Amino acid sequence: MTALTAAARRFRAAHHGQQPLVLPNVWDCASARVFAEAGFGALATSSGAVAASLGYADGQQTPAAEMFAAIARITRCVDIPVTADIEAGYGLAPAELAGRLAEAGAVGCNLEDSDPVSRELGDPGRQAGFLAAVHAAAGDALVINARVDVFVRPRPPGAGDPVADAAGRGRRYLEAGADCCYPIVAPLTALPTLVADCGGPVNAMCRPGGPSLAELAATGVARITFGGSLHQRATEDLAATARSLHAEAQPPA
Repeated sequence: MTALTAAARRFRAAHHGQQPLVLPNVWDCASARVFAEAGFGALATSSGAVAASLGYADGQQTPAAEMFAAIARITRCVDIPVTADIEAGYGLAPAELAGRLAEAGAVGCNLEDSDPVSRELGDPGRQAGFLAAVHAAAGDALVINARVDVFVRPRPPGAGDPVADAAGRGRRYLEAGADCCYPIVAPLTALPTLVADCGGPVNAMCRPGGPSLAELAATGVARITFGGSLHQRATEDLAATARSLHAEAQPPA
């Protein structure tokens, strides 16, 4: 068994504990070290935050080579497992995607079921097939978090209940080999139903102004992440410092 496979197995098992696995989303070595030194046992990346740190817009605008290089730098600078947000996979074939994640040292990944550019929801059957192929290529060395975009993408009129749609997609992705499903920004009231109906671990997002960690944990979710909000908070704090310094540096009137 490789070290990466062993780490991925431990990371996978952490999705089945008595309390949710809380994963801060980081974007570079400095942020990763901050959260590792604070005591967190594992980390996630945020594609939007990594993109911003590299000078790109979110939505799969970062070249794949640069994204995987950034992920590799993060995994090298901390001694805890890191799972990577790789959007919709950058158009890479499943085997290449699994190989690049392994080379970068990531124990897991997020893969979303909508087009990051057109923002259209994908066909769940096609996405399930893609996830199954990634799982087959990576084996136990990769923990797949299947993002379900029902609550963040336009849905056609008459599409039915979004919670039922999200649960159906999540269940299908878990059956295809995903280890966790991520109905991103699902309402707090929907999470107990999703936990009951998806048939496996569910990832919830903690957002500024939204439900607390305790409120999310009470719904039965297995994993909690933060998206790009930690990067946003850090950027806002830095902007306030910059404004203060700029004001201090101005000559007196």
